[in-house]
Amino acid sequence: MKTLDQVIAEKIGKYTVGDWPIGNLILCVIALLLCVILCGAIGFEREKRGRTAGLRTHLLVGLGSCIIMIISIYGFPTKVDGQTYNRDVARLAAQVITGVGFLGAGAIIHRNDKTRGLTTAATIWIVMAIGLACGSMNFILATGGTIIIIIFLTVLRGVEAKISKNIPMIVLHSELGKPIISNILEVAKICKCEIEDIHSELVNKEKLEMNFRINIDDKACSPLEFVSKLEQIDGIIDVSLLNNHKA
Repeated sequence: MKTLDQVIAEKIGKYTVGDWPIGNLILCVIALLLCVILCGAIGFEREKRGRTAGLRTHLLVGLGSCIIMIISIYGFPTKVDGQTYNRDVARLAAQVITGVGFLGAGAIIHRNDKTRGLTTAATIWIVMAIGLACGSMNFILATGGTIIIIIFLTVLRGVEAKISKNIPMIVLHSELGKPIISNILEVAKICKCEIEDIHSELVNKEKLEMNFRINIDDKACSPLEFVSKLEQIDGIIDVSLLNNHKA
């Protein structure tokens, strides 16, 4: 059973001008232009968020995948010297999937038990899939997939924020040589909240960075009140409150 994309591609592909198969050229141009639009939309969203892998990276990955898929389809003739050869058009695509997987892994940063860049790595991998879809002339699939991805990256961001607002992140800097942790735990006891996922990192010889989440009950103590009490601790330089929409 043929898809709508395949029917359209076959009709356009049969178009010729004399002996020249112009239809294939038209299909390739459509595939490249559509790939630029779709992958550019995802890359623009990443660029707007200030991610390292932004518009150019996503465009290059998507276009590269699209070109390789086009080469896989049109670049190797089925007949050589009058003999017909079987060829696997998916072979190059399989190599692209593996290669881009390594590229996406490079966007992931793991430090102090914290992992960042997973979403960007996923978008790099997905623009590869969109590029392959465009190159294989599955235009409707590529367009529909891009629309769904953009919705996920924008709308679900607010949903994640609402889920995480009850466990805000605290980032603070303190002087060395002070009993900071014991004082933080004392404040947590007063505010009747729990400290989770606490990590610390030495910034320089005089400053320590610490980040942790707090599971807090607003009825007993609001996150802003908790931060206010932290700022009163001797040795605390500054305190930041993240993932809290009530702040």
